[in-house]
Amino acid sequence: MKLKRVLKWSVGIILLALVAWVEVAYWTSTNDCGHTAAPNTPIKAIVYCDYGLTNLKLEDIEKPTPNDDQILVKVRAASVNPYDWHFVEGTPKIMRMMGVGLRKPKDTRLGVDFAGTVEAVGKNVTQFKPGDDVFGGRGGAFAEYVCRRAEGAVALKPANVTFEQAASVNIAGITALQALRDKGKIQPGQKVLINGASGGVGTFAVQIAKSFGADVTGVCSTRNVDLVRSLGADHVIDYTKEDFAKGSERYDVILDNVPNHTLSECRRVLNPKGKYVLIGGGGPNDSRWIGPFGRIIKTMVLSPFINQQMGMMMADANHDDLTILADMMQSGKMKAVIDRTYKLSEVPAAIAYLEEGHARGKVIITVE
Repeated sequence: MKLKRVLKWSVGIILLALVAWVEVAYWTSTNDCGHTAAPNTPIKAIVYCDYGLTNLKLEDIEKPTPNDDQILVKVRAASVNPYDWHFVEGTPKIMRMMGVGLRKPKDTRLGVDFAGTVEAVGKNVTQFKPGDDVFGGRGGAFAEYVCRRAEGAVALKPANVTFEQAASVNIAGITALQALRDKGKIQPGQKVLINGASGGVGTFAVQIAKSFGADVTGVCSTRNVDLVRSLGADHVIDYTKEDFAKGSERYDVILDNVPNHTLSECRRVLNPKGKYVLIGGGGPNDSRWIGPFGRIIKTMVLSPFINQQMGMMMADANHDDLTILADMMQSGKMKAVIDRTYKLSEVPAAIAYLEEGHARGKVIITVE
């Protein structure tokens, strides 16, 4: 009885301490909004001090200065990703407990994908020079200028590619490439199904899979059938008329951008040693608390007990893969599909549109 009382009190104390920690962490979660001096060299950037689309503002911030290993880029275009609205909304809410900020966002800047012109370089930089047109990824890309480490995710923009097209590549293009090449281990002649073939990742994935010599099936809505076919898909399934999970075809690789089928349904149309790749991030209809993590956990639990390989994909942005994608665009093997273009001041509207889940390809932000 004494041991039970000790355990009971111990559990109670731990729970009380946990609640107290969460309470303190919540109310001390803040950012530097309202605590910075007026910029000496102002530039425009999107800033959000609190979660929610209505809190996105176009404000003056200090123009960044590159350190010895960085380049300063005048941004000409940026693109919107589901990644961005996850941070805007602070969902799934488990993200907030993982360091994003419980009550307020810790990082008040948004945007990752950019394309622009190098204005200045640090003294250690040899890869780039002022005047070079580049594209890549950097936090805070919804701004007139960004600083980016020269050895990071940045590459020269092909001359035959516009800034808007180049700005669309970083997250979506790298995700598609790494999902197919590294996770899917795609081989010539294999049958590949891309669920959500008309979205940002999907439009790149169709073209990349074809460049690897795969037999590609794209799944999309009626209005996007012609688009997906024009990107090189050998077969297109209109999900409003046909359910791929109930068909007789079997696939070597399934790239799942839209997890609207159960894992068992996907396994049914996957070859015995096929590979299922879930694109991480989830959508606006996922649980606001754990988002896609429930499905990710299921794939991890299931994988050791089956011959089929099931896993999740998150992009690892890097210079080498950006260069591969640049070469593909330059040679005409891959092109960016751009749905809509917004101004920097219209970022909230651009994110709201993307959040609806009907964008064809990429949504672009132009920076003048």
